[in-house]
Amino acid sequence: MKRFQVKKVAVLGAGVMGAQIAAHLVNVKVPVVLFDLPAKEGAKNGIVTRAIDNLKKLKPSPLGVAADADLIGQANYEEHLEQLRGCDLIIEAIAERMDWKLDLYKKIAPFVAEHAIVASNTSGLSITKLSEGLPEAIKPRFCGIHFFNPPRYMTLVELINTPTTGAQILDDLEAFVTSGLGKGVVRAKDTPNFVANRIGIAGMLATMKEVENFGLTYDVVDDLTGKRLGRASSGTFRTADVVGLDTMAHVIKTLQDNLNEQTDPFYGSFGTPPVLAKLIELGSLGQKAKAGFFKKVGRDIQRFDLESGEYVPAGEKADEVYGRMLKRPAAERLKLLRNAEGPQGQFLWAILRNGFHYAAVHLATIADTARDVDQAMRWGFGMKQGPFELWQEAGWLEVAKMVQEDIAAGKALSKAPLPDWVFKGPVAEVGGVHTAQGSWNPSKGVFEARRSLPVYERQHFPELLLGEAGPKFETAGTTIDENDSLRTWTLDGQVLIASIKTKMHAISPEVCEGLMAAIDLAESEYQGLVVWSGDEPFSAGADLQAMLPAFMAVGVAAIEDAEGFMQQVMLRLRYANVPVVSAVRGLALGGGCELAVHSARRVLHMESYVGLVEVGVGLVPGAGGLTYIARRAAENAETSTGKDLLPFLTEGFTAAAMAKVGTSAIESRQLGYVLHSDLIVPHKDELLFVAINEAKALFAGGYRAPHKRLFPVAGRDGKATILGSLVNMRDGGFISQHDFHIASLIANVVTGGDVEPGTLVSEEYLMTLERQAFCSLIVHPKTQERILGMLNTGKPVRN
Repeated sequence: MKRFQVKKVAVLGAGVMGAQIAAHLVNVKVPVVLFDLPAKEGAKNGIVTRAIDNLKKLKPSPLGVAADADLIGQANYEEHLEQLRGCDLIIEAIAERMDWKLDLYKKIAPFVAEHAIVASNTSGLSITKLSEGLPEAIKPRFCGIHFFNPPRYMTLVELINTPTTGAQILDDLEAFVTSGLGKGVVRAKDTPNFVANRIGIAGMLATMKEVENFGLTYDVVDDLTGKRLGRASSGTFRTADVVGLDTMAHVIKTLQDNLNEQTDPFYGSFGTPPVLAKLIELGSLGQKAKAGFFKKVGRDIQRFDLESGEYVPAGEKADEVYGRMLKRPAAERLKLLRNAEGPQGQFLWAILRNGFHYAAVHLATIADTARDVDQAMRWGFGMKQGPFELWQEAGWLEVAKMVQEDIAAGKALSKAPLPDWVFKGPVAEVGGVHTAQGSWNPSKGVFEARRSLPVYERQHFPELLLGEAGPKFETAGTTIDENDSLRTWTLDGQVLIASIKTKMHAISPEVCEGLMAAIDLAESEYQGLVVWSGDEPFSAGADLQAMLPAFMAVGVAAIEDAEGFMQQVMLRLRYANVPVVSAVRGLALGGGCELAVHSARRVLHMESYVGLVEVGVGLVPGAGGLTYIARRAAENAETSTGKDLLPFLTEGFTAAAMAKVGTSAIESRQLGYVLHSDLIVPHKDELLFVAINEAKALFAGGYRAPHKRLFPVAGRDGKATILGSLVNMRDGGFISQHDFHIASLIANVVTGGDVEPGTLVSEEYLMTLERQAFCSLIVHPKTQERILGMLNTGKPVRN
């Protein structure tokens, strides 16, 4: 069977979603052309051009680096339809109008390649009805593909088939979306708003209704329904503002227009909330309009008050008693909330009960299995647990009885009873919908295993739901050595894996000792070493707290010893006789960055944020980070005919002195912490698979560590030039005197100190300068203020 290859994608529609889908395709190196209508005035591609320009301004950025927006091809339907013939996937993302979509399909049909997949990014229109406007030859290659906003960051993509969609087409598309785009795929049935928005928007409407019932304010509700409840930190109403109130109203209207009392017994609660209608009438559409449920005025946040029609001060927090309740085990938590006397507790029980009720009643019609619902809510709405997971954890039958009692008492939003499968049969017998055999499929009456497509063989540790069986990274494979700081283990007996276990995967002296031992073992018995942890971050840096006791007892000598040992570890990594591969996901800051750059290779998830940030706590990078910057400058300068090292040093110096962190793996490459030979992986769960194979490939290719060699530095002339710029910044009030002092020390290290330009130095020589600078700062009062401020508040102190 031929492998489905996506060499080029066309995105039709340069609106908010279409443009951002195109941006994410660029992020993952997929060539893309973005289409829209020809502009009525000016250049024909004007609409697309403006959309692409806008991508560079959006925050959070839809692009790994803003300049990559220029890689998006520009086209219009009048002049460029011939370009569609070279596209393997065509994603339609125009406005949610059935007639407009059908008209566009007629226009593009003659230009669609005979192998190409055509997919609509509709958020709720019937995929089957859309397919009816297509030629018979295209129907088997047509389906729905629903991205969630913003596409770069949201994991969920729903795939929706029609009765005529080919099974292989959906499998091929799922493989591409999973591995190529880094997304989590849920296959949804062709029902209004599919899975995530059907459950999620119904939940938001129910929440708004209960807010009215219990008389709560939006700020209190967001405090209750954010992280405390295991949901997105933005809570309910801030999330609505981010999504856009007009967008939310459109999704609600889809429910209103395509459902009724017979097809959805909760239909009576789908009315547009009065506050939403009022805000839309006022043009307060949320974040994009700078006003919605909330509005920022100066530094203050205000909330909308429906009664007065005005914005009033916000910031009220929930009663802390409910914060404590939400920390209790699931079974106890739900009972406490159900029996709560205060409105906030009653509100929380009501929205959870409504969520359980709605998901159970509709499971059979919107999804194949309960797994689809829970994954959709995790990936599309930022929940830590889907509704069925929480229900199962709290005690299936106990919660079911509480929900049914509320239905009978008229407290629920609908009189519809819970389905029979909730109380009778396999689900009731095992106490939940997720089991080792699979997740409950109410249509078939069985627990159904996950799809076993070849693409999922690349995920050694896929994200599991509560109750599911599967390997866990904490215990999988064969453990070679383990303590509280580091686990050394192997999956296949060929590549050794080192997993840091400390909080935030901070690099403590114990972690350093474990890495040293792991390198020794890998050199004698394995093909390579992979540094990887199954959860984020990769590493937030050196463990300052672990060093403090020794510092208090012995003084700065203890710090110098600890830094010296970390530097030895970094050099041991770099010059190991087997390849060391750092598999990076999330933050790789300070010592974490230094660990990564001293590895033979880096394999990074797209959402990796790498940088040397020690300046934020009044220090300099002390475990080889500045030495790396100087060495890389010398290596890059080798290709130049000039002898001046400074131009090659400037970017690295600036990154360290300003504590710049790449906002993606791609930007981290621009900062110099990631090389072009390193691999960037779209899907977080494929990171270990790729890293292990990279280590094996390097070993099979006869890997040898680089030679230890001397390299030139910029010397005192380069240092003087940098200091001149720093003086101007200090005297202009852009940096403080202490910032100037720290940056001067960084300049001293990266230029090699008081030596002639071009002097050849060793890594050990520069690391000595690093240690001296680090130790001189750690006893400085202003640095100690910064360290204590960070430890106490988690925020940098500027002094």
